[in-house]
Amino acid sequence: MKKFNFRKVLDGLTASSPVGSSGGGSGSGAGGGSVHPGGTAGAAGTPREEIQETLTSDYFQICKTVRHGFPYLPTALAFDPVQKILAIGTRTGAIRILGRPGVDCYCQHESGAAVLQLQFLINEGALVSACADDALHLWNLRQKRPAVLHSLKFNRERITYCHLPFQSKWLYVGTERGNTHIVNIESFILSGYVIMWNKAIELSTKTHPGPVVHLSDSPRDEGKLLIGYENGTIVFWDLRSKRADLRAYYDEAIHSVAWHHEGKQFMCSHSDGSLTLWNLKSPNRPFQTTIPHGKVQRDGKKPESCKPILKVEYKTCKNSEPFVIFSGGLSYDKPCRRPSLTIMHGKAITVLEMDHPIVDFLTLCETPYPNEFQEPYAVVVLLEKDLIVVDLTQSNFPIFENPYPIDIHESPVTCTEYFADCPPDLIPVLYSVGAKHKKQGYSNKEWPISGGAWNLGAQTYPEIIITGHADGSVKFWDASAITLQMLYKLKTSKVFEKQKVGEGKATAEIVEEDPFAVQMMYWCPESRIFCVAGVSAYVIVYKFSKHEVNTEIASLEVRLQCEVEDIITPEPETNPPFPDASSQLPSLKSLSGSTNTVACEGTMKDSIPCLSVKARPVRMPPGYQADLVIQLVWVDGEPPQQITSLAVNSAYGLVAFGNCNGLAVVDFMQKTVLLSMGTLDLYGSSDPYQRQPRSPRKSRQFAADNFCMRGLSNFYPDLTKRIRTSYQIKGSRKLSLPTDLKTDLDHVNGHCTSPTSQSCSSGKRLSSADVSRANRRGPGRPPFRKAQSAACMEISLPVTTEENRENSFSRSRSSSVSSIDRDSKEAITALYFMESFARKNDSAVSSCLWVGTGLGMVIILSLNLPASDDLRQSEPVMVSPSGTVLTLKGAVLTFACLDCMGTLTHRPYEVWRDPHSADDGDKTRKRKLVMHSPSSSQDMGDHQFAVICSEKQAKVFSLPSQTCLYVHNITETSFLLRADVVTLCNSVCLACFCANGHIMTLSLPSLRPLLDINYLPVTDMRIARTFCFTNEGQALYLSSPTEIQRLTYSQEMCDNLQDMLGDLFTPVETPEAQNRGFLKGLFGGSGQAFDREELFGEATAGKASRSLAQHIPGSGGIEGVRGAAGGVIGDLTRARIALDERGQKLGELDERTASMMASAEAFSKHAHEVMLKYKDKKWYQF
Repeated sequence: MKKFNFRKVLDGLTASSPVGSSGGGSGSGAGGGSVHPGGTAGAAGTPREEIQETLTSDYFQICKTVRHGFPYLPTALAFDPVQKILAIGTRTGAIRILGRPGVDCYCQHESGAAVLQLQFLINEGALVSACADDALHLWNLRQKRPAVLHSLKFNRERITYCHLPFQSKWLYVGTERGNTHIVNIESFILSGYVIMWNKAIELSTKTHPGPVVHLSDSPRDEGKLLIGYENGTIVFWDLRSKRADLRAYYDEAIHSVAWHHEGKQFMCSHSDGSLTLWNLKSPNRPFQTTIPHGKVQRDGKKPESCKPILKVEYKTCKNSEPFVIFSGGLSYDKPCRRPSLTIMHGKAITVLEMDHPIVDFLTLCETPYPNEFQEPYAVVVLLEKDLIVVDLTQSNFPIFENPYPIDIHESPVTCTEYFADCPPDLIPVLYSVGAKHKKQGYSNKEWPISGGAWNLGAQTYPEIIITGHADGSVKFWDASAITLQMLYKLKTSKVFEKQKVGEGKATAEIVEEDPFAVQMMYWCPESRIFCVAGVSAYVIVYKFSKHEVNTEIASLEVRLQCEVEDIITPEPETNPPFPDASSQLPSLKSLSGSTNTVACEGTMKDSIPCLSVKARPVRMPPGYQADLVIQLVWVDGEPPQQITSLAVNSAYGLVAFGNCNGLAVVDFMQKTVLLSMGTLDLYGSSDPYQRQPRSPRKSRQFAADNFCMRGLSNFYPDLTKRIRTSYQIKGSRKLSLPTDLKTDLDHVNGHCTSPTSQSCSSGKRLSSADVSRANRRGPGRPPFRKAQSAACMEISLPVTTEENRENSFSRSRSSSVSSIDRDSKEAITALYFMESFARKNDSAVSSCLWVGTGLGMVIILSLNLPASDDLRQSEPVMVSPSGTVLTLKGAVLTFACLDCMGTLTHRPYEVWRDPHSADDGDKTRKRKLVMHSPSSSQDMGDHQFAVICSEKQAKVFSLPSQTCLYVHNITETSFLLRADVVTLCNSVCLACFCANGHIMTLSLPSLRPLLDINYLPVTDMRIARTFCFTNEGQALYLSSPTEIQRLTYSQEMCDNLQDMLGDLFTPVETPEAQNRGFLKGLFGGSGQAFDREELFGEATAGKASRSLAQHIPGSGGIEGVRGAAGGVIGDLTRARIALDERGQKLGELDERTASMMASAEAFSKHAHEVMLKYKDKKWYQF
């Protein structure tokens, strides 16, 4: 524990004023990573007490905790019918293993190669994966974090199909060349036994049969192997005699094969949409051929071909007809028909249409033994973007309600917020209002994937994750104890009128694909006030109520635009981002064929918002209800700019938001606009820069660069392949352009309706007539070619495509971000309401709004609120600049306040009360405010510390003296994407995420580096847009379009993580095989395990060629546990695994002993019967 004496620090301060410096504040030229004091010595009294900083580097360690959501780009599916766990492989080399809710494990192949196939070692706690790089891996699932035990890399052949018989240790591997190899699962060594393709087919066959597409042993005799080749050849191979028992040929390619449980018949699916049923006794031709979805020809000819049936499963039932389940096979004459799964049960055919293409499916059966009646009870269907389970036990085939959070990506995620240690009553309250909107019609059976074990663990504080989506929806998730469960869904688009289909095609203003996309969110858990900023330049304030109401939605319209004199209009010929602009933009006429792109019959678009708020009363169910909608409007033909910062305070009753033009402050209690001002006007006489009008011939970057990329979240989504930019055209009209990845022009023609002639003053609501007349579609969208898109990419971000999402992240910005020479507009990038000292000589705190800009300037606005609660609804609130300006290097990201003891000061808030509570009556209840004001003192010492972090540096100021106590230059070559002041172990620190992948923490208030690890390369815009920190050492980001990755930077949580994770493997007895009868047991199939050992072992089969495959030892098993966990936890884990293994081996030994005893008794009985039968007979009577 290190003590910092501010008295001693202040004694050594240099006499340089942080505000008076025109170069960007004190310490702005310091080297990266330096920590030094700066400011004016003796400007104010020093703190009377020493501040003890308890956090040291020992408190920090980074590790990933859990991944939620649907596996991105799934490719393979497997199920363990005894352990009842499900595995999903993906194109990125990941494996997700799912069991009961809470059991969710993510593991990743180091190679990153796509997973082709997965095979469980049923009830063994192991999994085999086959990857696209022709490697096999054996995963140990008997530990909470699975690890690879062995790997086998094929060098000369490509793997196409694998099959592992139940209770066998020999894995069959089919290859592209048509050969079949055999791998010992225990040693992961290739056997010398090989089934060569030219030995399997007939000698007279002149063509190669193609790759192996199917392998399976006969349910009747494990010594027989069925091999399916792509060209339609089927070989029934006798493993003992090493020859083909029979061969069958079909003139259509084979996709899959399925056995009848008796082992006398098998079914094949083909590329022409047909199913063929074969009998082993007559393999010359199939005894039944059907095309389930083919049209029957009138002349009796074969039904017309359909789409390929990619997979078929043939499952028998003891008391009913067998199930034939297949994917694909639809008719070609219905091209728009959705992907489907067909279930044939007797004569009934049911087609289940899916929302997404089917990747794979599995039928869940009661028994793991292939030679028994299968008794299917469910079908797991893996879609490209969903996982559903169908109940086969009910005739209408309902689906099970999915308990996993796999619908995160229902609409693309555009922003995230994470709240740890929030009020404990929030989760049950949100769940209660969300449960009322759940869908009906699910199966009443229990979720069948119920394996594994999970407990709450030690950390039980409430956690909530909020995700904003492209369709305007907001989802609240319970994230406590490293699980994720949906609590409540809010649809923000419901406050607006629906966009009519085709409405925008005849106009020059087209709303982009997702006009309601959520861009920013702000939530106050204590007061339950929730605020959303949308991509179409609007803000919605929500209040929480448990009661349904029917009311009109209040709305305000705000003009927020820079003056024309402040806008620099670059010449296209000299603008570096658009080298071809002079040729492609010769005039405005070439854009739309008219003299004015945003004009309509000579009228300029003005005072019109992008969307239309519903004017009629709206029914609002319990939950979050819209209290106020604030929209930015067009000004002089220029569309409103997207919102770059947002803050709300329930105690003050104010919401503030800003963009690249300026700042607006709205009183949501009185529904009035208090302030709507350009950024330059906020400075007043305190503007440290001399801004002179410049020549329009000056080469300038366009205004999108002035966002200073506040976390890059302003550039909404790469998922729609659009990057919003803006470009200044002569005449001060700006067009907001999407940069589409298209080679052709996105032509838009037509005219718009005339805007309302009445100008909208601050706080005025348009009448319903005005609303109906106004055309409230989005900004103008003139077409631009791909050349412009490429130019925009140089300045902003790489445009990602569907095929290449994970490309490298880059951002081209000049080093003179804070130079006024390049900025005509100054974006508002951070806002913070706080009880603070607005001016240097203030003796008491007052209500303030801290404003941070893209140039690193911090402006403090004074808020003059009515003295009493009774006057709050009637007296106006005054907002005025205080004259205080502080400076940092780079765009300001975040603010926080500490008291004189170094403890984080909570923002003021109003204690929640239901706005529509029935017990209110006519009398209004008094608001209960929690202000958290710093303690006052008799002397004029400093009582508060302001922490300000920009994308380049962090500073701590002492208030009210405004002395800069500490400066830390975080990065010189990169920039911060996210910074948050968080609590950890009853202390406070500053957590930062840098664009170069570094995660850093700094102590407060001294800004000592505590952690700096290059941990997460920003390979995708998604990471930059969604990364966020929260209290108790936790963070999250969107690792793929469908998955949330959570991580911790707390050493304590890393140590306890092993206890919090679920167990994938639990000791379960393998069900006993059904008694097959005396004769079948004695004279039935003899392909036992010892026979395989005799056939495939080194003694008989010899060694495989070393050049064929290379064995690579893994790090799993006990060694993997030893590396993953240390101390007592590791010892306990190892002991438990050893006990599990010993118990399982003893159980297997007991089973073998019992089986041998039963066999001996049966043989003894049979021998005795034979003896009795022939005892009294003579030799000539035999």
